[in-house]
Amino acid sequence: MNTTSVHTLRPLENAPAPPRARRFASMMYEGVLLFAVVFIAGYVFDTLTQSKHGLTLRHTRQVWLFLAIGMYFLLCWRLGGQTLPMKAWNIRLVSVRGDRPTYPQLLIRYVCMWLVPLIGAAAVWGASEVVQWPSILMLIVLAPFTVFVPTWLTPNGQFWHDRLAGTRLVGTPATQLK
Repeated sequence: MNTTSVHTLRPLENAPAPPRARRFASMMYEGVLLFAVVFIAGYVFDTLTQSKHGLTLRHTRQVWLFLAIGMYFLLCWRLGGQTLPMKAWNIRLVSVRGDRPTYPQLLIRYVCMWLVPLIGAAAVWGASEVVQWPSILMLIVLAPFTVFVPTWLTPNGQFWHDRLAGTRLVGTPATQLK
């Protein structure tokens, strides 16, 4: 790593985690941008497969979208440590040492960040099956936010998937974004 990138990232080595409210706001903004990523990836999939219905090749489509979203995150995180919402909310992804995360770390982070929300979704589905009230399934919209639950259980408030990947989110002053 050259000295320029060391100097730009090393000051983040001891930077604190951004507040949960800022991470939540970034997550909401990210959802808006992901709509565009999913729309474009879905359009490409439908064009390539000549699909006329959303349930055509359903599982293949889900894998395709998982990969498209993954490419979006991995490229943004690797190139600058930030997606556009992370830039807007002054949040950067770094390794635990404060430098740029490696591709394996980013891949582990991406795959693991799905685990807690999927467990939350399974819990909602299971509750609906147990009580036999289909309306409980409406709570599935809360599943993505279960990713914040482990942040109250870790000493530094980091996400569970960051701990597994050896990465962390840090708050960055606006002057460091340039």
